[in-house]
Amino acid sequence: MTNKASASRAPSTRRLEPLRHVDAGVLNIAYYEAGPADGPVAMLMHGFPYDIHSYVDVVPLLAAQGCRVIVPYLRGYGPTTFRDQATPRSGEQAAIGADMMALMDALGIRRAVFAGYDWGGRAASIGAALWPERCIGLVCTNGYMIQDIGHAMAPARPEREVPLWYQYYFQIERGRAGLAANRHGIAKLLWSQWSPRWQFDDACFERTAVAFDNPDYVDVVIHSYRHRFGLANGDPQYAEVQRKLATLPVIAVPTITLDGAEDGVTAATDGSASAAKYSARQAYRVVPHAGHNLPQEEPEAFAAAVMELIKA
Repeated sequence: MTNKASASRAPSTRRLEPLRHVDAGVLNIAYYEAGPADGPVAMLMHGFPYDIHSYVDVVPLLAAQGCRVIVPYLRGYGPTTFRDQATPRSGEQAAIGADMMALMDALGIRRAVFAGYDWGGRAASIGAALWPERCIGLVCTNGYMIQDIGHAMAPARPEREVPLWYQYYFQIERGRAGLAANRHGIAKLLWSQWSPRWQFDDACFERTAVAFDNPDYVDVVIHSYRHRFGLANGDPQYAEVQRKLATLPVIAVPTITLDGAEDGVTAATDGSASAAKYSARQAYRVVPHAGHNLPQEEPEAFAAAVMELIKA
């Protein structure tokens, strides 16, 4: 719960269950579904180091308004598994975006609102940029999320570099070993640093932390952070998608971007820096009291943005 949590919020022990499973591309994806089967669809994509319970309070808000809500575990998280042991455990942005589209295909979903934060915001942004005909609209956090890998080595201001310590740690084998040994401890530390006002309890954290026990978690996470700096090769099957992403395509679908006012890893801005990357952006908003895990900390604001696009 946040410091501003309403009395109607779900208790920290609530779980999004039962899960469903479907073969989608290279994965067998575990996902939670709620709402009417014939309602407008919202794809809710989680980030690192979180899981589907970032949306535990968003889901009922959307389902109550007639939405079909799909919340998948990303590759490397929870019960989602690779169908073939030989498939590279890639965490690159192209793979995450392609996974979301493969899930839509497997479920027979023609169009949806794509919504997410962190890795999930990147997946949603990639889907909106490359498959706009499948996207009703985009809700994402932290501005334009598609990675500019070609310029990844350009340094930022020192105060911007400090919160990214984990990304540099993961570049070396000590960091890989550290993540393998302390996957829960690292996540809990990042939650606290990234959302300083979010007063989550142990039950809330442990509900999500079990998702990091996936046997592919470490490989996928490490590859993600090495690939984004250009220090690891991508999976060849996503080379064409990554080639398109390297052009930093404009997102042409209706878009609402959100920043948490208390985000400890990606500071809120005025939205102007990324404005040119959205040709149909409807709004940019700073959400008071929210940190990096915006949908779990301020679910009403996140759900309202999704519904705004659905009703447009």
